[in-house]
Amino acid sequence: MPQDQKKKIPINYTNREFDGIRNDLEQIAERFYPDSFQDFSEASFGSIVLDSVAYVSDQLSFYLDYNVNEMFLDTSFQYTNVLRHGRILGYKHQGRPSTYGVVSLYLLIPASTVGLGPDTLYLPVLKRGTRFTSESGLNFILTDNIDFSDSSNQVVVSNVDSITGAPTFFAVKAYGNVVSGYFKQETKVVGDFERFKLIEIDSTNVSEVISVTDAEGNEYFEVDNLSQDIIYKEIANNNFKEENSPSVMKPLLVSRKFITFTERSSTFIQFGSGNPNESNVVAEPQKVAINVFGKSYVTDTTFDPTRLTKNENFGTVPTNTTLTIVYRVTNPVNSNIAVGNLNKVSNSSFDFKNRPSLLDSKISSIISSLEVSNEKPITGDISLPTTSEVKRRIYDSFSTQNRAVTQVDYENLVYRMPSKFGAIKRCSVQRDPDSQKRNLNMYIVSEDPFGKLTLASDIIKKNLKVWINQHRMINDTVDIADPYIINLGINFMVSSKDGTNKFDLMERCVRALGAKFGNPFYIGEDISIADIYKELSKVTGVHETISVKLTNKTGTNYANNTLNINNNLSPDGTKLVIPKNAVVEIKYPDTDIRGQIK
Repeated sequence: MPQDQKKKIPINYTNREFDGIRNDLEQIAERFYPDSFQDFSEASFGSIVLDSVAYVSDQLSFYLDYNVNEMFLDTSFQYTNVLRHGRILGYKHQGRPSTYGVVSLYLLIPASTVGLGPDTLYLPVLKRGTRFTSESGLNFILTDNIDFSDSSNQVVVSNVDSITGAPTFFAVKAYGNVVSGYFKQETKVVGDFERFKLIEIDSTNVSEVISVTDAEGNEYFEVDNLSQDIIYKEIANNNFKEENSPSVMKPLLVSRKFITFTERSSTFIQFGSGNPNESNVVAEPQKVAINVFGKSYVTDTTFDPTRLTKNENFGTVPTNTTLTIVYRVTNPVNSNIAVGNLNKVSNSSFDFKNRPSLLDSKISSIISSLEVSNEKPITGDISLPTTSEVKRRIYDSFSTQNRAVTQVDYENLVYRMPSKFGAIKRCSVQRDPDSQKRNLNMYIVSEDPFGKLTLASDIIKKNLKVWINQHRMINDTVDIADPYIINLGINFMVSSKDGTNKFDLMERCVRALGAKFGNPFYIGEDISIADIYKELSKVTGVHETISVKLTNKTGTNYANNTLNINNNLSPDGTKLVIPKNAVVEIKYPDTDIRGQIK
């Protein structure tokens, strides 16, 4: 038979793992090299060659699949790569969230010698940045200046003269807002000019960059993107009490600017591409003149003032200097604390009016008398979003495009709120069925110190209200509300295979269901009973899943809300329908998931 008429045996290209590749190689060697290689036993040289080639091929196949998967957001798995895809689509990762709360502040003020009440000359202002510490070592920072001379503060008699009974000291109580973390500072030496210079901050869990200044005293401002030239700077308002506004917002043209981005626990600062030795910060007016299009003559030449700030350098890059970076680091794991646990003053900063005329002994006594306590728990989101959660936020962020029109847009805005204003664990926006207008109900929920669902604090709601107000449609009204937290348990019965240890099987079943359903559900998310059957059937040693039943969990440490399970089952019984204003949580998987082995 001619050579070209010989039967061609096809090669199988679908095998990509070690065993399949080795079997193909062995068949090829036996078919095409029967005289050269005959011994393929485990100890033979031919087996070593086949194993080596199959191993290398298996590794190349794995990394080929891995690299291709990481190129697309849908199939990307590595956390860092998901965040990079998100930056391309306009999503900004906030890093580890911060928690916000309200604290009570107490000072002992000497009594006035000329009248009743405390001596107003000794009523100070507690400056923001004051640091407090909890019993477990968690740090919190005061976010606002607290004026103890405010008439709304509570004043009570603290000490009296034992002889005359006249008050000698008054206790003044004020309230202030705190945020988790503490301030840190580091210096970075930068050399020659480099376009889009990138600097990594040494610390992890950075929540926000407070300030960046160089050795010459120039300040660099954080912007949303390097093409942004206008920022709004906070200016202290001297007529605060009359105008009821502590600060004035002033637009400011900036040429020294930077952006920040986070990759899991690392934070980076990036500058623009402008050379400080060249005067190209602001565009020349004659280069931005607007000519009327479509006419062969010009009667008047004008220019758009907003284009004066346009340039192609995206800001000035620091060169041959030393940068001082001040930033806030949040607590590394858990920033939530229970009532009364924030009770230590680490360092404080006071401002006394007319201090030269006051007695130093009294000032020292007032400063040392400062006490702090939290009357409500300080809660928020304490965990980083998972890879799947980040992907969901990226999809929503891309479609939102910095405005809120649909319900998904509002949910995305909630998750995009800067971490310094607090964080939300779960959010759901629903159209109000009882409203004839475009009213939306926004349900949000946070976490307690142990990572369990709890209602969001009032200050987080206030911050959220301000945040969404700048993006919402003008005719939208949004009501922020608490969802019903429903704690459920799972009771199951399975049969075991012959020879299976029932105690070990029970532990594997509980562990499998806890890993699948232990994380909080989304608000309004239904529970698939069929998925519970599916997870139990995957457990090694389970012969058959006989029954699955959901139960309400109430009592101590559980929510008081219950759900009529029988009335909320789907017609085929495979799904538990959850109301849109409720969220389900299996709070303690180790005890709330119980089973029987037959």
